[in-house]
Amino acid sequence: MVRGGGDGTALRASTSDEAVGKDLNLTTGKVLASLWGSCGVVYILAKAIKRVLPIALEPFTKAEGVVPLTHVQLAAYIFTCLWFSYVEGYKGFQLKFSPLVVSRSFTLQPSSSPTHHLLLAPLYSMGLFHATKKRMVVSWSVTIGVAVIVAAVKRMPYPWRNIVDAGVVCGLTWGSISILGGYIISLVTGIAPIDVDPALPEK
Repeated sequence: MVRGGGDGTALRASTSDEAVGKDLNLTTGKVLASLWGSCGVVYILAKAIKRVLPIALEPFTKAEGVVPLTHVQLAAYIFTCLWFSYVEGYKGFQLKFSPLVVSRSFTLQPSSSPTHHLLLAPLYSMGLFHATKKRMVVSWSVTIGVAVIVAAVKRMPYPWRNIVDAGVVCGLTWGSISILGGYIISLVTGIAPIDVDPALPEK
């Protein structure tokens, strides 16, 4: 439920406190800013999924020159999907990254946040800037690491590239759903993800 601005007499928690299981005091502007922050990250993930999905599904198409998977390769395909779903989707996204994205997106304040924080809300929500040193190191390391892995996977031969890409699709899809689910829950309840530090720098 979105709360209006009211008469301004209600006590407001600090930005960090709001993002650790506290009442978000939602206004229309804050909802729009957080929507852009969280859903912007989902859009980035969706673009990656759209790009990789055709490659992941290629072994099951009847396109000319496509060789069907052997039983061993099919087993590897299934195992990779399950492994990425658990390690990347559940442990990486659902338990860590997704709550962080949602938590940080709700710290955006249209009335007080710098303009570049609002314009680059998805990157802000990912912790790529205006975060603690540790958070930025982790966020940038993961981002660069993923880029390196993607470049390496592109050099893999058929069908192993397709198998790895299938796992990536599963992990990113799980991650996208967990971000959307977490955002909707916080939006409906008016409470940010519990026990999640938005990793904002000290003032």
